[in-house]
Amino acid sequence: MDTVVAATGGKLRGFVTADGLAEFRGVPFARAARFAPPEPVDPWPGVRDATRHGPVSPQPPVRPDGVMGTPMDVPGQDEECLNLTVVTPAADDRRRPVLVWLYGGAYVTGANSFGFYGGHRLAAEGDVVFVAPNYRLGALGYLRLPGVSPGNLGLLDQLAALRWVRDNAAAFGGDPGDITVFGQSAGAHSIACLMALPEARGLFRRAILQSAPLGLRLAGARTAARTARLFTAALGTDPRTAPVAEILRAQAETVVKAAGPGGLYSVPPFCPVADAAPLPSAAHWLSQRARFAPDVDVLIGTTAAEMNSFLTGKPGIVQLEGFSVTRRGVAALKAGITRWMFAAPSRAFADQLAARGGSVYSYVFDWSAPRSPYGAGHCVELPFLLGDEAAWRDAPLLAGADWATLTEQGRALRAAWLSFARTGTPSPDWPRHTPNATPHPLP
Repeated sequence: MDTVVAATGGKLRGFVTADGLAEFRGVPFARAARFAPPEPVDPWPGVRDATRHGPVSPQPPVRPDGVMGTPMDVPGQDEECLNLTVVTPAADDRRRPVLVWLYGGAYVTGANSFGFYGGHRLAAEGDVVFVAPNYRLGALGYLRLPGVSPGNLGLLDQLAALRWVRDNAAAFGGDPGDITVFGQSAGAHSIACLMALPEARGLFRRAILQSAPLGLRLAGARTAARTARLFTAALGTDPRTAPVAEILRAQAETVVKAAGPGGLYSVPPFCPVADAAPLPSAAHWLSQRARFAPDVDVLIGTTAAEMNSFLTGKPGIVQLEGFSVTRRGVAALKAGITRWMFAAPSRAFADQLAARGGSVYSYVFDWSAPRSPYGAGHCVELPFLLGDEAAWRDAPLLAGADWATLTEQGRALRAAWLSFARTGTPSPDWPRHTPNATPHPLP
């Protein structure tokens, strides 16, 4: 069954899902030329079809042997990728909380259409509106090259998406004054960037940061310039006119070269850049990201063993783990990098927000599937919140887990996220974070 709404740009025809939700796909929220900031969409005549996923940002293939498995619902790639998906209980005059999902993927992969990221359970169980935008990634979203690309275009896309949500939430049964932005990994890191921006003030009332790699600070001018040199050398032609396939090839070479011998320095080279609009300097970002703390409720946390998902199974690591004398050292290395990149800076951010008068809740998620080699690694909380059994069926991260049990366990986690989005409190027995407090254990 079709359902039609009037939004910015014109009317949209969505569809009603088997479980009674209204869904709108491929909804344009902005447009942008290559290496240019996003602009408002041009109006369209008549009723626009919104029943199919829109194109995603050009990106390399997701590794089929990754911890999450192979994503379902992968549409075509195109530079005209600034579209979003809306899932709502009904496009009526209700004023429901709105949750806006920002996906992870090291700033080079990700899409709102991946089956992993479906928000249908949240919309149905919580009577909320779920919105998931696409935004530019990799060199097309984060190359900083004076005279060619200003940098931080992916971040500007996210701002444009949030403005669209504010302006159109009511048309989809949502409350424009009750928006929660939530994201994982690079998506959570993006939220920490957005929280420093005056331009983002009033665009969201609450924020949930899952496994934010806050040890990854903003790229400085020297790092951005080095990335640009590596990229242009690999490309060998004008980035403004090069075919997308060549952009992706040069991007891949840049990622490998930036990582150094053995790929040990795996910090994403294409990422938010300091002193490039709309971001301040790196030093100011660390202080300004808490400047609006009293205005934004925050839920922030990590998994217990983030780095397992990045290091377990790597050839060199497997070799070291084969010897008892080095096995403990490898375990200590994983735990140490987890603390350095994820746990410690996330707690420091929570402390900073709480000290500035913010309402903050923190957590650590410690669960592992019976036969998973990754334990409570990066991404392990996602199937408790998003997607369905079909999307997660082949995920190595969930090896040996029973979906029915996981779904039931996930109800409590989804209820906490939904309660936070609705009230600013995840649950009555979850204490508010205070400086130096121990994060709340989950699940």
